[in-house]
Amino acid sequence: MIALLLVVPAISYVRALTYPGNASFAVRSVEWIRDHGGGTMIDAIETWKYSHQAPPASGTPQDIPVVTAPPSAAAGKNAGLPSVRTLPGVKALAHEGAWSPARQGANGKPLLWTTWFRPDPSHLPVTAAAALIPQSADKLRLMPGTREPVVGMASKNGYSIPGFAYSGLVAAFNAGFKMADSHGGWWTTDSSPLPLVDGRASVVIDRSGRATIGAWNQTVRMSPNVVAVRQNLDMLITDGKVADGLATNWQGRWGSTRSQYQYTWRSGLGTDAKGDLIYVAGNGLTLATLAAAMHQAGIRQGLELDIHPAIVSFNIEQPTAGGGINSRKLVPSMNPPSDRYLVADQRDFFYVVAR
Repeated sequence: MIALLLVVPAISYVRALTYPGNASFAVRSVEWIRDHGGGTMIDAIETWKYSHQAPPASGTPQDIPVVTAPPSAAAGKNAGLPSVRTLPGVKALAHEGAWSPARQGANGKPLLWTTWFRPDPSHLPVTAAAALIPQSADKLRLMPGTREPVVGMASKNGYSIPGFAYSGLVAAFNAGFKMADSHGGWWTTDSSPLPLVDGRASVVIDRSGRATIGAWNQTVRMSPNVVAVRQNLDMLITDGKVADGLATNWQGRWGSTRSQYQYTWRSGLGTDAKGDLIYVAGNGLTLATLAAAMHQAGIRQGLELDIHPAIVSFNIEQPTAGGGINSRKLVPSMNPPSDRYLVADQRDFFYVVAR
């Protein structure tokens, strides 16, 4: 009997380690523990670990994106990009907050802009990187993973960026929390594994590939034009105003009770005043400093995506003449590989293609 009790979880664990889809040994192990009643323990360990790793108060900036073209505040302004607000009372460094074209189309028109800046006056080495996706030039797509939104969900286009998208591929990035922790739902015209929840922060994609962000059935809702919805927690920014209660994670609206105190990799997504998408990520961020960084970047409607080093991932994709893809990370120190979403992944994700 004892042997049987040991064999059953052992088989389950081996299946988790060998289940299809890209994920590290550590991620597979942690998620297996979570799925078998150990979520509270994992949350406690992560909170202790990341809450005791406060970044230094002073020093040189960390995690600056690789710049492939000279950044220019004038270029960004002339392109109608939002002005990035640097920290008041802190002298801006060279190129801080200046937008740089990071991916251009065949006609030379920018398909992606990037910048970096400091969001935390108490920890000046901490930086946030932002990638702006012009929706007049790009389309957003949502893809499932082999385990998220649900294990084994059928997908006609697989669990990686489909090959037919390679010729126009611009970028790919992480979606939100695991669905069990997201407090929300997941829906596409092909599959609706989890019901959508009123009030939850939602990325809503229409048939043209244009995305809007808002609270479900409050500022965004279903229509015949909608093709995909990904929900995650509550809104961080609404109409340009950062949500109240972030410092205490009021009523657990943004994850586990104390997750807001963790200094870790975090990511968020929003739209600016023009409706263009802006992805923001950085290491050593708390929930409050992530929201501050998103606000600095010009986001007016925004939500948190996923957190922690193994998950936060934004890759800039460049098609090659031979039909392949050259990938590079938005920030070199991001942990996941630059080709993460070119192979089947366990987590759902977004990708961007040129119009």
